[in-house]
Amino acid sequence: MHTRVTGIAVRGGRMLLLNQDTEGPRRWSLPGGKVEDGETLAGALRREMVEETGLEVEVGCLLYVCDVTAAGVVHITFEVAVTGARIGDVAAGADTRPIRGVEWVKLDDLPAHGFSERFVKLARADWPGAGTYMGPKSNIGL
Repeated sequence: MHTRVTGIAVRGGRMLLLNQDTEGPRRWSLPGGKVEDGETLAGALRREMVEETGLEVEVGCLLYVCDVTAAGVVHITFEVAVTGARIGDVAAGADTRPIRGVEWVKLDDLPAHGFSERFVKLARADWPGAGTYMGPKSNIGL
């Protein structure tokens, strides 16, 4: 089992997403990736955000912890605030799945990008139960 961190940045009713295939049918994903040996969760997330989006972030509150048992992953998601750099400066080859783009997507448009109504409802409600174990990733609508 390995650990994966992701960051959720919401600004002006828009969420930062990667135009990138996921392990399922979704073609958009949250920025983040695998925690390397010796890295803290926050350090790994800051590194992944720069590599995948070009943005420097401050890691905030823990939003949720989920399991992706079929892939052997513990999925930990934090709120992040953008502090600098330029969106879209993606590090070439930084991810095993190619990143086609980085965009701020309206919360209303998340379902058209493959995110469930459950996920949108949680985002709009400012992540009720933040900081808790949510069980399988499907419980948050992903």
